[in-house]
Amino acid sequence: MNNLHQLLAQHTKEWREAGYPCEDYPVISEILEYQIEPETKILKFLRKPQLWALEIYWYLRLVEKTPHIFDLYNSYFPKLREKRQVLGLTAEAIRDFIEDEGIDALWERIKTDDSFVRDFKLESLRETLTLDYPSYIFALAMGAGKTIMMAAIIATEFGMALEYPDGPFVQNALVFAPGKTIIESLREISQVPYQKILPARLYKPFAASAKLTFTRDGEKDLPVIRGSSFNVVVTNTEKIRIQKETIRKNDLGRIHFSFGDEDKAFEEVANLRLQAIASLPRLAVFSDEAHHTYGQSLLGKWENDRVTGERVFKEAGIKKVRKTVDYLAANTDLVCVVNTTGTPYFERQPLKDVVIWYGLSEGIADGILKELAGNILDYGFDANNTGQFITEVITDFFSDYADVRLPNGAPARLAIYFPQTDDLDEMRPYVEAALVACGQSPAVIIKNTSESTKEEIDAFNRLNDPYSPHRVVLLVNKGTEGWNCPSLFACALARKLKTSNNFVLQAATRCLRQVPGNNVKARVYLSRDNRSILDRQLQETYGETIADLNQAGRETRSSTIRLRKIKMPPLVVTRILRTVTRKHVSEIMPLSLSKPKSSGSDVITKAVLTLSEQQATFSVLQQLSDTVVIEAAPNTLDLYTAAVKLAMDYRLDLWVVYEQLVELYGSGNEIPLRHLAELARQIEEQTRHYQVVEEKVDVALALVKPEGFVREIGVDGSEVYTAEITYPKDREHLLTHIKDIKDNAGAFGFHYTPYNFDSNPEKSFFEQMLAHLNLHPEEVEDIYFTGALTDPDKTDFFVEYKDDKGKWRRYTPDFIIRKKDSDGKPGRCLIVEIKAERERNHPLDGENGRKALALRKWEELNPDRLQYEMIFTATDTVSMDQIKTARQFIKRG
Repeated sequence: MNNLHQLLAQHTKEWREAGYPCEDYPVISEILEYQIEPETKILKFLRKPQLWALEIYWYLRLVEKTPHIFDLYNSYFPKLREKRQVLGLTAEAIRDFIEDEGIDALWERIKTDDSFVRDFKLESLRETLTLDYPSYIFALAMGAGKTIMMAAIIATEFGMALEYPDGPFVQNALVFAPGKTIIESLREISQVPYQKILPARLYKPFAASAKLTFTRDGEKDLPVIRGSSFNVVVTNTEKIRIQKETIRKNDLGRIHFSFGDEDKAFEEVANLRLQAIASLPRLAVFSDEAHHTYGQSLLGKWENDRVTGERVFKEAGIKKVRKTVDYLAANTDLVCVVNTTGTPYFERQPLKDVVIWYGLSEGIADGILKELAGNILDYGFDANNTGQFITEVITDFFSDYADVRLPNGAPARLAIYFPQTDDLDEMRPYVEAALVACGQSPAVIIKNTSESTKEEIDAFNRLNDPYSPHRVVLLVNKGTEGWNCPSLFACALARKLKTSNNFVLQAATRCLRQVPGNNVKARVYLSRDNRSILDRQLQETYGETIADLNQAGRETRSSTIRLRKIKMPPLVVTRILRTVTRKHVSEIMPLSLSKPKSSGSDVITKAVLTLSEQQATFSVLQQLSDTVVIEAAPNTLDLYTAAVKLAMDYRLDLWVVYEQLVELYGSGNEIPLRHLAELARQIEEQTRHYQVVEEKVDVALALVKPEGFVREIGVDGSEVYTAEITYPKDREHLLTHIKDIKDNAGAFGFHYTPYNFDSNPEKSFFEQMLAHLNLHPEEVEDIYFTGALTDPDKTDFFVEYKDDKGKWRRYTPDFIIRKKDSDGKPGRCLIVEIKAERERNHPLDGENGRKALALRKWEELNPDRLQYEMIFTATDTVSMDQIKTARQFIKRG
């Protein structure tokens, strides 16, 4: 049986394939389709799990109408047996209770009977049942980008709210973080390139309206305007909890209080902040790292009552955070709560509010995390031989990773976790000796413990710097949740780590964070004691095992492309430019309104009826007397107010409209409200002073736009422009670097490297044309593979067309072959598209498809500049006969 999140994923996929239909708020399809390049299906900015989460979120909001999570279960699992199974209500005693008392009695018992909940481990289900507002858990594994996902939801909600002011959209966001470490990582929200999430027309009003606030120590209030909109408030949970004791003295700022009045001061701070949040309309709450707040620890714990000795359930700890959200739900129009976490489980119990689950194995398969297959090493040894284990780890690491570097030049690093500082001090001589034996200096060591100096902490914080010399990091209770070090390729857990909060799991998986362009696997070194702990924590947290991760293969790859030819001449083409212009003044007639004919009536009629059986009709209502006419005072508007409204709606001169109304109704009189609609219609008819004008214009199209790439400074001080690409693992053989081509004396092609071809016929065409071009280097300026570079931020070379749904799309052909300039005229260009034979009759991609027709219009407008050729092949190569046109073009032009 499928879980709720699996069914939601399927329904959302069907919604996506249908084009995200939403009759009431169609702009949502514009926003979601903006996330993907339509031609290549490559994600523009968001990663796969981030877009997937965004889609599911909007499916819940607009298709399912923001339901309570339990309503979703009732909708998706209407049969009682299925619902029982998916909610974990499979015990025989529970089935008997339902038969005797009914399902509604069961829901009530779960809400109120602590012993019943404890006995059948129903804590997470109780949480689902007791919430009075929509609350969803988005479970995304580490490295998936939960912060950016939250930012994307907030940005698109604000964009929709600005587009539909009266719609049901979020206008304020509160982002909770459970501690200072995580709130610092949430500062990424302020650095998100929102223009890559929202289309330009929605981004501009969003950028002008959104206000981001981080709570600070020493401020008793939140610096937001009460009742205002488009605020994003990021705060520690402690700073706005209802409970006064969670406020620190630093938070009191300059509040003056006498001895013994501290409680009042604490309460004042908490209340002021809560009141500020509660005043914000259309609020959504985002709880980051919600595994800190969900499950049994959220509800409290079981313990013996001090008086009776009985086992009782005591609400405690983080439950107070839930009370704060409950308070906000009761005191503002809370739209929904979005909880993000890395796990859909709590102590092997699946959390019922999970609407998406993206696990570690999926992250590895999609290239978001480093691959780990076959690289989890388990060592069995006596505690007295820990030094030998450390020596083996250092030797093995530098044997395989000594020369490994990230694309930015950062060397591969190793983190070794110790239980105590004494353990670190005892093992450090082994680390240093092993480094010397490997030809490495002990100076590559850096440690980070609670006793570290400021210099050591600063050096630890600089590990993301490619020039940091440290490669071996020794840690005690550091370097887990919140530590982001992509150059970390290996983790070693020496001696049994006796700690809670999934420390072993957090430590062992720190090395999995991936960066574009890296295809080297990560490695984990485990003592046998830590292996069993890690296996248990993986199962409790992710529902996976070490065996799962050790077998998880990567299905996608990533690489970094680099521009080689930056100063390329643009492609100059003639295009039809359509503009909407205002008609010439001489064609515009002055405004002339006529008084509307009376529509409707200002009278009321009254008739007295009685009940009476009649022979001539089946009606039993009979009128007793004549109809009475009651004169009613008409609804009117003074002329000036009416003129202001009409002038404002149609952007006309107020006094021109006012003079027309005076002429129609007389000075000092009023206008019937029912006339306004007809007068507005007349104005609309007479002010349509616009026309579509077509003209031919020459446009210079940049084949590459360096400003759309990431600018870096190379080792030699030169500028380097790069971009990340992803591709399926089975297409890795299509990735072609300039060094892969041996015979290319003319240095043709590769304006960026590597070329990421979509198919083998494309690669075949390119290789054959390179060989031919090098035979005639004097005829041709260059050949460019353009089919994979489709982002309008990176190129101007695309033609627009309307798809079968009437939406404008961009089409970028595969190749351009450009002849050299002749007699002062720019050389002609051959534009080539390679397709499979099966696509010849395709309505979009075929020989007479919409894309080809759009480009042939270019060809017709530029007969001396452009030639367009489509090649259809039934094999995985392009034959010599099929490139005949291209060969002839090179010779004759």
